[in-house]
Order: sequence, then C-alpha cells, then structure tokens
Amino acid sequence: MLYSSYSIAQNNFSLSNDIKKQTVSFKLLNNLIVFPIEVNGRKLNFILDSGVGKTILFNISNRDSLQLNNVKKIKLKGLGSEDPIDAVLSKGNIFRIKNISSKSQNLYLIFDDSFDLSSKLGITVHGIIGYEILKDFVVKINYGVKKITFYNSDIYAYKTCRRCEVFDLKFYKNKPFIEVGVKLDSLSNKITPVKLLIDSGGSGTMWLFENSHLDIKVPKKYFVDFLGEGLSGSIYGKRSIIKGIVIGKFELKYPTVSFPDSLSIVHARQFKGRNGSLGANILKRFVVTFDYKKNKIKLKRTSSFKDPFRYNMSGIELVHNGKLLVREQNFTTYRFSTNQGTVKQDETIKEFNYKYTFKPSYKIHLLRDDSPAQRAGLLPGDIVIKINGKYTYDLKLEEIVEKFYQKQHKKITLVIERNGKNYEYIFLLENLLK
Repeated sequence: MLYSSYSIAQNNFSLSNDIKKQTVSFKLLNNLIVFPIEVNGRKLNFILDSGVGKTILFNISNRDSLQLNNVKKIKLKGLGSEDPIDAVLSKGNIFRIKNISSKSQNLYLIFDDSFDLSSKLGITVHGIIGYEILKDFVVKINYGVKKITFYNSDIYAYKTCRRCEVFDLKFYKNKPFIEVGVKLDSLSNKITPVKLLIDSGGSGTMWLFENSHLDIKVPKKYFVDFLGEGLSGSIYGKRSIIKGIVIGKFELKYPTVSFPDSLSIVHARQFKGRNGSLGANILKRFVVTFDYKKNKIKLKRTSSFKDPFRYNMSGIELVHNGKLLVREQNFTTYRFSTNQGTVKQDETIKEFNYKYTFKPSYKIHLLRDDSPAQRAGLLPGDIVIKINGKYTYDLKLEEIVEKFYQKQHKKITLVIERNGKNYEYIFLLENLLK
C-alpha cells in the first residue's frame, strides 16, 4: 500500500461525455450482485450492497498492487457479536466503471482475514459498495438478465406499467428503509406494519428483530442456523417461515424468515424504528429501480415472483478450498485415407494421453447442529470430492450448494476426503419447517 497526498475534489460519481445511461453486466452469486470497478487503475470485484453507507475493501493482497491515498488507522464496528476491527480510511481515490467515474472517493480497508466472502462465493471479491454509487444515479437492477443500468437522474422519466409500483424510501445513516407488512400468524390474515432496511447485500429473504414490535415473535417451528458473516464476526439466529410479506399490491407467500441473535445486531438496533431487513431473495423477484435523489424505489414483478422460498436443508456451509491438480484423459483423433485396390477408404485412429489441470476444490466450513449432514457423520474440514456421483471440481460452488436446496427427502451422496482417505456418506434432505 502506497501513500500520497490528498487533494480536495468532488466525491460524486458522474457519467462522462454527456451520455444518458451506462449498463454494466454482473454475476449473481448466492443472490449477491458482483461486478468490476477500477480503483486507482486496478480492476477489483465489488458487491453492490444497498445496506452499507461506506465503501469497504478487504481481501487485498500484495499482488493486487493497489495504491491508496491519504490513509489513517480507525476502528470499524458492524454486524456480528465480536469486537470492532482494525481498518484504514483512505481518501481521494479514483473509481471508474466504463463511462462512470469519480475522482475522489473515500474507502475503508479492513485486514481481518476471517471476513472472507471470496471462499463463500467461489470468486475473488475485494469490496462492498452501496450508498456512494447509488446516490448519484437512478439505478435499475435486472436480476433476470444480470445487468445494472445507471441513468442520469436529472433526465430520467418514470414510465407506468401494470406490474410496477413505486414506494417511498426513508434514510438512516445513508441506508434506505421501506415500510411493508408481514403476516406473522399462519391462522390469521392480520398484517403487521414493519420498517425494513433494503439490503441487496443480504443473500437471504428477510430478517426480523424479535420484540422490535409487539407482534414480532419467533414462530413455534424454527431451528438455530448460521445466517452469515458480518464485519464483526459470524451471525447466528433462528430460521423459520411466516405466512406472507405484503409490499404494496404485491404479496409473497410463505417466505423463510430469520431472527438474528440479539448480540449480533446491537449495532443494527441503534435505529430504534427498524424491525429488520429485506434481503436479495426477495429483491431478485423484481426489476428494482433505486432513485435516492427522490427517495423512491420502483419494483416491477417478474416471472420468478412466485418461485417457492427454500433454504439449505443439508446443514452444510460449503466454501471454496483453493485449487487441486486433476489428471484427465485427453483424446486426440487422427483421420486419413487409404486405397484398397480401386476403393478409397477412410480410417480413424484415436489416441489418448493424460493432461493435468488446476480445478476448484471445496470443503465443509460449518455444519448445523443436528442437521442431516452432521447426523450422517460429516465433519467441518471435510473436502467434498463427489456429490451424487459427479466430481465437484467440474461444478461451480453455486451448482453444488443448489443441490442442498432441493425438495425434502432428496438423497444426497457425498464422497469426501478426510486425513488423506476417501469416505462416502449418504443422507436425506430434511425440511424442519413443515
């Protein structure tokens, strides 16, 4: 990390050359939006997270050769039950996304290796950005085609559509909140009003904070689960299901919902009016348009709106485990012609040899207590070699994890490596919320 002087400049993002919009493709990994941004000339991968007010960098190694300007040491506190972490504030950094740029951005660099989103998403992720880029444009997120479009907010015009509705946003510490309704009682249609953070960086469906409203209690059917990682440590809580979420004219039925442990969300509960968060598993069912300047959000219902809400029924939290060298057969085919008397005949010879390729490896990071996988005998640290007869190195992380979200009683067969030996385990997915 290099040091340089800081000159005062505008910290807004803007479109260059008087263009009206800029579209950027993204990867959708575990419901999270990941796209590239150049920081001081270095291309890095960021998560677009409407739930953060500050731009944060992590997972920066020496080989990234990133120059940061005007730095000073600070402490950061976020979700999770552990202590604040060491960080560096850097000012005056140049950000660029195609025809979008800013010449003076603040960012916060953290060094805690335990905050590792890359291993959980299967690609290297360097940072999180939210308010700083959302505030300067009208931003349309199309989860279906995996594209974000940044519009010049001064000339953007709203169009009416049958499947759309526009809602007011309220902000607290540069974070957007929306008022929706929840149906908490399976035997009643009573709608309880709640104020939720719109959190595109939360891969789940919804968080509700126990006792933040008289009606918000954990349902009788629930189980304790790992909910995710925060800046200050792992987040655990109770996972359950409720009757519905009502967002204007839209109603989503029987969504999964999490009730995070109170110690993990002390920082989040500083806003007394907040009842929880609305996550990406709901947002991805819409085309979402943020308009921070007008305090608006537009939701357009898509074909995935009625997709059932599922959760990981295996109890396995799988992560990327680096690369392994795989020996594969490599076939080469030769074709030639021969003359047998007056007849010309084609001949084919197929030869094979071996080639060695580096491919991804995956391991079990966490196991939910009393989960099907744990009862079967699997352990944290086990390297997953095969799933249902397929080598995992030929699959992406999300393709493997998706198999844990299938229907109840689906058989899962895993071949794992432990202490240099291979073992096979079989278990059935189990829906604890039925």
